[in-house]
Amino acid sequence: MATATRVPFVPLTSCSIHRGNHKYCVAKSLISLPQTLTSLPPLIQQQRTNLKNGRLRRLAVVSLSSATANLNRSTVLVTGAGGRTGQIVYKKLKERSDQYVGRGLARTEESKEKIGGSDDVFVGDIRDADSILPAIQGIDALIILTSAVPKMKPGFDPSKGGRPEFYFEEGAYPEQVDWIGQKNQIDAAKAAGVKQIVLVGSMGGTDLNNPLNNIGNGKILVWKRKAEQYLADSGIPYTIIRAGGLQDKEGGIRELLVGKDDELLKTEMRTIARADVAEVCIQALQFEEAKFKALDLSSKPEGTGTPTKDFKALFSQVTSRF
Repeated sequence: MATATRVPFVPLTSCSIHRGNHKYCVAKSLISLPQTLTSLPPLIQQQRTNLKNGRLRRLAVVSLSSATANLNRSTVLVTGAGGRTGQIVYKKLKERSDQYVGRGLARTEESKEKIGGSDDVFVGDIRDADSILPAIQGIDALIILTSAVPKMKPGFDPSKGGRPEFYFEEGAYPEQVDWIGQKNQIDAAKAAGVKQIVLVGSMGGTDLNNPLNNIGNGKILVWKRKAEQYLADSGIPYTIIRAGGLQDKEGGIRELLVGKDDELLKTEMRTIARADVAEVCIQALQFEEAKFKALDLSSKPEGTGTPTKDFKALFSQVTSRF
């Protein structure tokens, strides 16, 4: 009666760093089998031979290199990804796939489709804390670009002069979106162990009589400021960016300016391209000089000054924590 060949147990090394890719671990285990072992089935013998010849060894190196590269990337979620500035931030993250794993959070399926509808764009309502948890789990950094958006009341005729009137939809006032919604994001990020939050707000918050507060009687800057203070008190490393008037223009071609306490509003340099705001958001993730800082942000007119390239130096100018 023939005796069945007994295959020895092949101990696998830890595969936790490979996140499910065991090719390297199997290769290493096969190499470590005793040289005198002769009772191996032909298939395993062939695998050992291939390893000796370097074929699977090369595969293992490629597999390990890929896994290491993934570990070196930061997973970053941008909320408000369906908005005009949010779309730019999300696109920039995807373009820098060697540095970041980009995620987006949109409020509706329609907004998700605006940015391609891919699987890394989640749908959730920031006013509902539970609905945003799937998007936040496992991220390293959060960029908050959500904001209440006023709507123009129907019937305005610019030919008749006067000013248009605005309103906020029920449940979408700045109190619900800019305060409660942002608080929900900060709380969820803190619980998930997020390492940094970049929050984009608006200049003008030092003045209760700022015209933006009168739009739709929403007091939007008041509620934004409250969320900013909540973030600053959270203990999470943060960067608060209070942008000037946003423009749909090309980025990277102007000298950027930072300030505090709305000082820039007293100058002629009160605006900034959305693309530049988006770039500053991402650059803030790269420098310690950006952490625990709050800054006003605008730019010089195109053609004056020197386009900003050194963002470490830009953040180093900022001294205000709030």
